[in-house]
Amino acid sequence: MTARKAYGVDMGWLSQLESRGIRWVDGNQQEVDPIRMVKEMGADSVRFRIFVNPPKDAYWKKDGETVCMLGFCDAASVLEVSKRVRDEGMRLMLDFHYSDYFADPQHQDIPEEWRQDSPEQLTERVYQHTKDVMSLFVQNDVIPEWVQVGNEINPGLLLPAGSRAEHPEQMIAFLNAGYDAVKECCPDCQVITHISCVNFREACDPFLDTFFQYGGKTDILGFSYYPYWYDRIVEEQEKKPEALFYNPLIYYAEVYKKPVMICEVGGLETDEEGTYQLLINTMEAVKQVPDHMGLGVFYWEPEVGSALLPDKYPLGAAIALDEKTVRFTKALTAYKEYNR
Repeated sequence: MTARKAYGVDMGWLSQLESRGIRWVDGNQQEVDPIRMVKEMGADSVRFRIFVNPPKDAYWKKDGETVCMLGFCDAASVLEVSKRVRDEGMRLMLDFHYSDYFADPQHQDIPEEWRQDSPEQLTERVYQHTKDVMSLFVQNDVIPEWVQVGNEINPGLLLPAGSRAEHPEQMIAFLNAGYDAVKECCPDCQVITHISCVNFREACDPFLDTFFQYGGKTDILGFSYYPYWYDRIVEEQEKKPEALFYNPLIYYAEVYKKPVMICEVGGLETDEEGTYQLLINTMEAVKQVPDHMGLGVFYWEPEVGSALLPDKYPLGAAIALDEKTVRFTKALTAYKEYNR
């Protein structure tokens, strides 16, 4: 495992945005390649998500109400955009959701094609799906450095079959099947186990305790950190970064004896100074983890402005200048400035 910290971006929406004719410009209104642009701002790694059988139009109606753009996140589409990352000399993370659309603490839905399967069959599905995707990438000489087996899996995955609270053995069987498939195809890839809410131990400890108690296999513990969302559910006096973020990250590395990474972070696109500082603080927090156990930071979907999304997601790091043009804010330059 490389000791070099990752300064990354998740760009899962990129290929779908490009298919819509979206273009990116710099401060001089000159068109730029968005992958090259984030590299120039200091990013050295890119993360892409993998869905099982995503909708052909790449949109999903979340909870039957909110329309979400998914990005072109089938394996073949992700392979093509990942080649651009490789050609820029950047590192790659693949993020398996094990769903047909977004997986998160509220949505860990079994893919439609798998829904009638037994737990044993689901275990084999996870293994084979992971192996098929990894084999495709290896055969095309696009080798990820990191692979997430599951995305924000605090409650488990493939619910209800892989529920942490109700079926912990099955949850671990699913996760270990993914781990084994990654290692068979790419022994040097580092497998990440990713959960949400890094600064709420009550949201993380139950999963981590169960994971290790039942023999879960992983190389890195990954976390999401979204203070914009968290500030809505905590008391004002609890919002100090030291209390919410620094101590828990150090705690997880020390207690569970695994390196840690922030796999998702995000701040308001309209507050570029605040989001710039959020990234500085997050990188500093990772650096403070003892024994070089803090491995990096990834910003989630910086390349799009909320005006271009059906659900108006506000935590990018770019502004839509019109319906076809996007300009990055200064937020991501924190990577370059921090590492001068």
